[in-house]
Amino acid sequence: MTTSAPLAVLPGLSEELSARLFEGLGEVDRRLREVVDHDDPFIAGASHHLVDAGGKRFRPLLTLLTAELGSGRNAQVVDAAAGVELTHLASLYHDDVMDEASVRRGVRSANAAYDNSTAILVGDLLFGKASELVAGLGSDAVLIQAQTFVRLCAGQIQDERQAPRGADPMQHYLQVLADKTGVLIATAARYGAMFGGCPDSTVEVLREYGELVGMVFQLSDDILDITSEQDESGKMPGTDLREGVVTLPVLYARASDDPADARLQELLSADLTDDTLHAEALDLLRSHAAVRQAREHTIGLAQRAADLIATLGDGPAQDALRQLPLAVARRTA
Repeated sequence: MTTSAPLAVLPGLSEELSARLFEGLGEVDRRLREVVDHDDPFIAGASHHLVDAGGKRFRPLLTLLTAELGSGRNAQVVDAAAGVELTHLASLYHDDVMDEASVRRGVRSANAAYDNSTAILVGDLLFGKASELVAGLGSDAVLIQAQTFVRLCAGQIQDERQAPRGADPMQHYLQVLADKTGVLIATAARYGAMFGGCPDSTVEVLREYGELVGMVFQLSDDILDITSEQDESGKMPGTDLREGVVTLPVLYARASDDPADARLQELLSADLTDDTLHAEALDLLRSHAAVRQAREHTIGLAQRAADLIATLGDGPAQDALRQLPLAVARRTA
């Protein structure tokens, strides 16, 4: 893994802070590899599969960064960061089985490299390893880990269902994002502040901040799925449309009462595995105001996150935390 890669999401880092974060990510990566190792070579190989593939390592980066608001990195902060990343990795093993994915982080997904049963069991094993790490951090951390896991699972379950009858589809979708994506990033930010020695009030601000940042990341990804060309992992634009995944731009387009949108709305209710229909739907959606509306909503959440950090004083870490959500919301690739 190139541990400098995650730092690209943090604009304007000071040289000193960048060096500390880079060093910290190296420590987290070594801890991850140590924790997932196993006496059985097969289990070790399957457990290391996604660890070795690298990835953004955004969650541990956020833990390291929020610790900077207190006394900085220590062994507990590193273990907390590794525990959050292990929880994320475990969820990816399960997600790939559910999605019947073939590629993850530029390599074969675990379910494709091994099989579904192995991928599920290794995901469970990694959840266990994450719990082992967190258990060493005290009962409060264990409770947070358990509550985070419950919300992750609830979000995944709700993501597989349409909004219940009578529910607001937009609110249902945003709650799914908060549970499925936001909560673990909130825990990452919270742990850094907790084990960096910050006061409880700061920990709570960073928990709320992290949840908003998680939602911004997912919303930004959903928009990029529509607006971008093929990305570096090989994912084609419009993948969510093809798979029938409802995202914020789709919800805005469906809610339009403009008669000119009738064809787009018809396509958004159709089977878009057909290449011709998919191309037409993607072209219409790209030029629709729904994309602008979704981007404005995303930037609004990012600004809320930045405003929270403004209550925590000034410093290099605060500057990075303020700029992060806005940079994510405005990214174009």
